[in-house]
Amino acid sequence: MLAPMILRAALLICAVLASGSLPVRAQPQGEVASADMLQGWRTDSGSIMMALRLRLAPGWKTYWRSPGEAGIPPTFDWSGSDNLGQIRLFWPRPVVFLTSGMTSIGYHDEVVLPFEVVAADPGRPVRLGLQVDLGVCKDICLPVTLAIAGDVLGTGQDSDIIRAALADRPVPAASAGLTGIACDVAPIEDGVRVTARVDMPPLGLDETVVFEAGSPDIWVATSQSDRRGERLTSAADMVAGTGLPFALDRSGVVLTIISGATAVEIKGCPAGQ
Repeated sequence: MLAPMILRAALLICAVLASGSLPVRAQPQGEVASADMLQGWRTDSGSIMMALRLRLAPGWKTYWRSPGEAGIPPTFDWSGSDNLGQIRLFWPRPVVFLTSGMTSIGYHDEVVLPFEVVAADPGRPVRLGLQVDLGVCKDICLPVTLAIAGDVLGTGQDSDIIRAALADRPVPAASAGLTGIACDVAPIEDGVRVTARVDMPPLGLDETVVFEAGSPDIWVATSQSDRRGERLTSAADMVAGTGLPFALDRSGVVLTIISGATAVEIKGCPAGQ
């Protein structure tokens, strides 16, 4: 069995080839993607809210933290920062893309990713140095590396933009009318299959369920779902780098249900009673 990252790359290559388009020239990454930092505000706890704004050229897309079978997850390297204690990243509601029969999850045009900064030493200023590695796709797919640096000011000049991105996150399950969830976990040849039974009113005509295993080392296949009234049943295979069945931490599993402009996040996947 291919390791998860190799398998993802193989699927992405297949999607590009299946599109029937080949690059006619190298495309500089600055033409397809750019990024800047937005200044937010100081919170009551002393941390500072900021955001990373990614801008994509028309027709190009990039990927969510869980990108689906035909996507590549972004990676963030904050090691170039000074006096940085902690970073907490917040993800706005993503969009579902269908490419050559494969599902991917991500963003197009522009996305604002809010993040919360905690200083290692509260008495000293924080300077951020970030490298972001992205996969961006249109008729072809390109790896893009963006380097962004800046001081943490907390001036509030971009607060409205950041607050709008925070408000666009998937809503908690309780707000969507979730009345119950139960998950069965069964071993398969190269991992486990998780089947979730979610009791919640429909979000819309088309619902996409994205499973996250709680570990970046576990690859998750596109889910297969069936809606019967108030119950949504969805199953996905999860494969670890070992290519063997593994013990799944149910508390770390996250389900995100996406339908049009609505998304719901469910944390934890308890066993059925």
